[in-house]
Amino acid sequence: MSFENEINTLFQAGLKFFNDKNFYDAHEKWEDLWSDYYLKDRLFIQGLIQLSVSFVHLKNNNMNGAKSLLNKCKQKFKGFDIQRGIDVKKLLISIEKVQDNYDHINSSEDFNWSLVPRLGQNFE
Repeated sequence: MSFENEINTLFQAGLKFFNDKNFYDAHEKWEDLWSDYYLKDRLFIQGLIQLSVSFVHLKNNNMNGAKSLLNKCKQKFKGFDIQRGIDVKKLLISIEKVQDNYDHINSSEDFNWSLVPRLGQNFE
């Protein structure tokens, strides 16, 4: 398998895990991608990792970790428009909605999970 195929396979696997709300496995795939390959868009990949881990922390009721990583991922996405089939401007709007929800809750039990963005070509 070529490097490009391996890279795409890891990215797509992470995307599927994320959209299935399996955030830990999404972060694992993207972390492999980030650490094994020196990509031009490595900041973007790091942002996806941080976004995923934010939701891992949320599921574990670690609100401080969830908020911190959500804030960090926003910085990584700046400067990207459409990247790997993801509309980053729409993603940032979704992240703002998640952050607003985070700011109004004390526990993951109160989180509105419908605010988690879907990533990819059909991102809305």
